[in-house]
Amino acid sequence: MLQTEIIAGQIHGRALFQAYEEGYIQIKGITHRSGLQIHRNEITTPWGPENIATLTVEQLQPILESPPEVLIIGTGRKTTFPSRDLMIALDNLHIPTEYMDSRAAMRTYNILVDEGREVSACILLPRAG
Repeated sequence: MLQTEIIAGQIHGRALFQAYEEGYIQIKGITHRSGLQIHRNEITTPWGPENIATLTVEQLQPILESPPEVLIIGTGRKTTFPSRDLMIALDNLHIPTEYMDSRAAMRTYNILVDEGREVSACILLPRAG
């Protein structure tokens, strides 16, 4: 069974990831059973495509309208990449984007929040990748 305890609670008033398992993500004691997006401390769920290959610019629109310092995309169980077109679009908008497996993405998000950085995250469940 895939499970990770990350960090409980909040830092700087920002929501943090607490746990991640095959069928859910937990933030602030609330269990989310779908992918989700955190942007400007707002959680959008359900969110996302079935897998990273079908991620579109439209699904990232709230982030594109008010870009963070860093965007982290958790791609599921393993690190994979979206379409070349999406990567080029994000690059052209000068949004620093990191792609990593969802477990690493959530840990990285929590660390960057702790550092006081303006970070957004889009996280897919393990079954997505």
